[in-house]
Amino acid sequence: MAASIDPIHQFELKPLVSLGHIGNQEIAFTQSALYMFAAVGVIAFITIVATAGRSVVPGRMQALAEVFYEFIADTLHQATGDKEQRFLPLVFSLFMFVLILNLFGMIPYAFAVTSHLIITFGLAFLVISTVVIYGVMKHGSHFLGLFIPAGVPKPLLLIMVPIEIVSFISRPISLSVRLFANILAGHIALKIFAFFVAQLLLAGAWSILSPLPLFLTIALTALEFLVAALQAYVFATLTAVYLADALHPGH
Repeated sequence: MAASIDPIHQFELKPLVSLGHIGNQEIAFTQSALYMFAAVGVIAFITIVATAGRSVVPGRMQALAEVFYEFIADTLHQATGDKEQRFLPLVFSLFMFVLILNLFGMIPYAFAVTSHLIITFGLAFLVISTVVIYGVMKHGSHFLGLFIPAGVPKPLLLIMVPIEIVSFISRPISLSVRLFANILAGHIALKIFAFFVAQLLLAGAWSILSPLPLFLTIALTALEFLVAALQAYVFATLTAVYLADALHPGH
């Protein structure tokens, strides 16, 4: 009973298959990994089915895939101005991955993978690593111009350069925490309101105000679906903005 009223219990990792131990640490295949594999499977299914029978007049699945593709391609182009769109596969994959995982988390009794900071930080670290590696490979030492704002007097560079470096280092932190915190807070609030409604029903405590928690739960659920899509969009947009630094490191 305690687990059913604990809003944090839903985020607990549960090992499904033990893969061995490293010292005292168990290595296991958890439900988080299962949902991530499932998300990849859903994305692969959508893209394969959508592109299998391409036609001038698209079907529903093809139209859905084209909407997502054009949406992300336009977002990336606006951020980078890069006509080659070389980062489109990365940004599109991250957007779809985060979106599907967020929507999985909205299924009753499902697991919200993006409510775990280690997952969101891993995705954010991938983005920043791509920026640094590609930026250095393409621009060499000129990539360091990213930390030197244009038009700033030289005496102020002693202040501005450290600020720019700290700002760059904090990007994966802010990118990961934003997604993690929104999903975590939303699911906690939804669990609390849903439990409150269930308790009112069991207690038979009906009054003129009794339906209010139910209406709030329904509204909160709709809001969480919006947040699930919005956070995937924000993650993809910020990824595109950060990748622009790899293409154009000058301010």
